[in-house]
Amino acid sequence: MGGLGGTARRTWLVVSVVVGTCLSFLVLLVVGTYSAAASLAGGVEGAVGLAPGAVPAVYVSLVEKWGGLCPSLSPPLLAAQLYQESGWNPNAVSGADAEGIAQFIPGTWATHGFDADGDGKADVWDPGDAIPSAATYDCELAQDVKNVPGSNTDNMLAAYNAGAYAVIQFDGVPPYAETQDYVRRITTLAQSFTAPTSTLAPSQQAAGAIYFAQSKLGTPYLWGGTGTAADGGRFDCSGLTQAAYKSVGITLPRVANDQWNAGPHPTRSQLLPGDLVFFATDLSDPRTIHHVGIYVGGGYMIDAPHTGATIRFDPIDEADYIGATRVTQAGAQALPTDTPSS
Repeated sequence: MGGLGGTARRTWLVVSVVVGTCLSFLVLLVVGTYSAAASLAGGVEGAVGLAPGAVPAVYVSLVEKWGGLCPSLSPPLLAAQLYQESGWNPNAVSGADAEGIAQFIPGTWATHGFDADGDGKADVWDPGDAIPSAATYDCELAQDVKNVPGSNTDNMLAAYNAGAYAVIQFDGVPPYAETQDYVRRITTLAQSFTAPTSTLAPSQQAAGAIYFAQSKLGTPYLWGGTGTAADGGRFDCSGLTQAAYKSVGITLPRVANDQWNAGPHPTRSQLLPGDLVFFATDLSDPRTIHHVGIYVGGGYMIDAPHTGATIRFDPIDEADYIGATRVTQAGAQALPTDTPSS
């Protein structure tokens, strides 16, 4: 993913002496901030409401309303399902002929789709119908498996993937690798859509990711660069963040937009070194993310900014700052690897 085109963020650090001074200061800042954060590692976010900016604004009201339809569903869980199914694409079509933002196959839509927005047509391509229908279907499945031992939410998700009969037959999530993976992915992804209500635990790999990024300071930017020999060891913004976390064993997607959901979203006041910080053209829509950096503390990040620049420290408090992600191994592994096409 390419860097930002504006110059306001990019012109403050041009003298090599300043770079050296800032490097020394920020290395100490990272150590100090991270040491202070260690005592907070036990605090994890609560599961109440949607994280600001996590869901495209056009769908927030639908997800909030219908995500509370039954006790086993929640807005973050519904958001995670929709993101997993279509990546918020209302025109998505899969190879199995699943359609729309909620990826209903025609037979299931014929049975469970309904005209939620009252326009006289039950339309699988209309999120105003498809999102409520998906939530209603979830809750119907939750009711079908209500007497099955274990978590009703997990059993509901398993029934969504494998059918209620299989969940009843096996007294819980069936021993199918696909179904178990689906339940794990959705419940993990839901954390990325959940509003934090207390301190988020810092990533154990964050310090290593920062160390990697610091070692690349001064490296020239390359659009599409991932640091390979063919790239001359150069990076673009998301190539740098991907390589930094790869160095500590976490595999992130290639582009900034997809890295956004690799973990929960700390607020500005909760930022810790190692968090990924993102910038977008539309602050109400994470699909417009166009830049990412690695937070190092004190309001600064290390980033690969744009063609003609080098990897360096930049301030994060700019008008296009949309938010941050605390990368986790589970969060990265839960990200969809393939989404349906339009």
